Amino acid sequence: MSSFSFLRQFRTSLTLLIAVCCVVVGFFQRYEELPEISPQTGEIVRCNERLSINGDDFDVYLTEQTFSESVLTALCTNSVIKRQFGDVKITVGQNDYDTFRYINHGVSDLALVKNNVVNAFGASEIYGYQELASHPDYTAYFIALREKPELSKEYLLGKRIGILDYPSSRSGHIVPKTVLKSLDLNDNNVSLHYYSSHKELRRGLLSGEVDIISSYWDKNDAETLSKSYITALENSVSGMRWYLKMQTRNTDLKCAVQNIIKEVAATQTKKYYQQVDIKEPCADANAQ
Repeated sequence: MSSFSFLRQFRTSLTLLIAVCCVVVGFFQRYEELPEISPQTGEIVRCNERLSINGDDFDVYLTEQTFSESVLTALCTNSVIKRQFGDVKITVGQNDYDTFRYINHGVSDLALVKNNVVNAFGASEIYGYQELASHPDYTAYFIALREKPELSKEYLLGKRIGILDYPSSRSGHIVPKTVLKSLDLNDNNVSLHYYSSHKELRRGLLSGEVDIISSYWDKNDAETLSKSYITALENSVSGMRWYLKMQTRNTDLKCAVQNIIKEVAATQTKKYYQQVDIKEPCADANAQ
């Protein structure tokens, strides 16, 4: 190859390389300017008006919709909250992404979640989340409409099974998948249908979309389902826990939140949430 041809080929290659570099650099410059996509988060509610000129919000994360209104009312009218914060913000999470965002990053001051979530993220050690109260442990079941489910490969083979699309849920996701795996069953020999909530699981069962669902047994289930047609999968599933971020020794806040949890639990329609155990209750039980 002549020196002229080599030089021409070199220049062509160099030009192409520079062009590619320009495109790549331009892409990343434009990428930095792209608007951030908002996370898909559930309902967010606040007090009707700001409590004070204090710029700090009291952030609450719940995974149970039924608590949102009563917790908001109790917090927005509490004198300790009014002294220490300017507003209350309650987020009702819809999925594991929400939980990850609020707990793993320590966003929430108060949270109602499972203890396996807090333990998995090391949130107690990193952000000082302290367990204030707990609701009872419970049993996970397979629930059917017209017959009692059997825990055998032969019985479950080909069945349509409803579980939660919520990988951190023990009764609705972890436990049933563990049971199926122990019976050498998977997506190839059972049909798994994913739902967004325990309420949706029940709707799917009643409408005939699935043969079996994995969930807990609620006292209200007796109105539409039969307790004769449930089979226990795990007898001690960890219940919901209330966690307060205690990075400082804010005992006034701790005692106030403990009282609010007790008051709100007493107003719940679900028997499960009426039962609450306060951990290390404050001496001043009437702290406001």
